[in-house]
Amino acid sequence: MKKGLYLIAVMLLLAGLYRGEEQMVLKKAVTICLECIGIG
Repeated sequence: MKKGLYLIAVMLLLAGLYRGEEQMVLKKAVTICLECIGIG
């Protein structure tokens, strides 16, 4: 059971990296952080 979940998680992680989604996530995280401290 756990091995299957780990395999699915790794596959989804690799799919996101292949599509270049890490840049979009980083951009959103930076924007949220800047809004929290009142700069953005």
